Amino acid sequence: MSETIQHNPSSTNEQARREQELTQTVVESFGQTPDPRLKELMQSLTRHLHAFVREVRLTEDEWSTAIDFLTEVGHITDDRRQEFILLSDVLGVSMQTVTVNNEADADATESTVFGPFFVENSPSIDLGGDIAGGASGQPCWVEGTVTSTDGNPIAGALIEVWEADEDGFYDVQYDGTRIAGRANLTADDNGRYCFWGLTPTPYPIPHDGPVGRLLDATSRSPYRASHLHFKVTAPGHRTLVTHIFVRGDELLDSDSVFGVRRSLIKDFAEQSSETPTPDGRDIGESTWAQARFDIILAPTKSRPDTHRKSH
Repeated sequence: MSETIQHNPSSTNEQARREQELTQTVVESFGQTPDPRLKELMQSLTRHLHAFVREVRLTEDEWSTAIDFLTEVGHITDDRRQEFILLSDVLGVSMQTVTVNNEADADATESTVFGPFFVENSPSIDLGGDIAGGASGQPCWVEGTVTSTDGNPIAGALIEVWEADEDGFYDVQYDGTRIAGRANLTADDNGRYCFWGLTPTPYPIPHDGPVGRLLDATSRSPYRASHLHFKVTAPGHRTLVTHIFVRGDELLDSDSVFGVRRSLIKDFAEQSSETPTPDGRDIGESTWAQARFDIILAPTKSRPDTHRKSH
């Protein structure tokens, strides 16, 4: 006859007391932190991490594996590859942080994840210029306006754009220093902008490292839905970091970094080589695509009180 295992209530209570006491001791160790915000962050982080350990009954081997994983994430990160951003992205932390920090404001354009491939000081182009820089892909004409939430055009808005080539790679993923698939331009007096780029195609995030193994272990795809990156800045307005996505892409519901917003899905209408281009460019015998993205910037607002306490 099998024995019924009985737990000693007093032992169980004592174990819970010890665990809670440790958590409280660590929380209190940050009690004299001079910066109120840092104090709030560290105490809250401690509570949540300890709660996770207690909830899943984390084993010492599992914690050692986690430390080894994070160590490898650090080792593979360099000035051309940011594995910690990839980890944040695939856990949805990047997107949640974007959501928290970009509150809905009238019909302002929604933000999404920044990604690891933005480069400062990209080359400037005139309106109607080409960002491709020799990158392979189908030519795509992108145009739109930049306005405020009250409908007024924002003259001089700085628009930075970047994207992968048709093989799914950004310029910084290649050897050498070639700049391709990225540029910046300035909206005209009517807030209008336009440029030639490439029709976005799906591609996988770098998955030959620890983050890729995590996705494999959890049966998740590394692929991102087709997209084109934008960063838009203008005085008096909240900086916008966003993408536009290709309507009809099969990956819209399974983007590996959870970056898709329905409002950012746009038509990329394919045109035949016989169709005249908006600026008279000679496409030759190539097909091309056309997309419109009207951008609405939210006004700058003071940051909400981040020192509030939860009760």
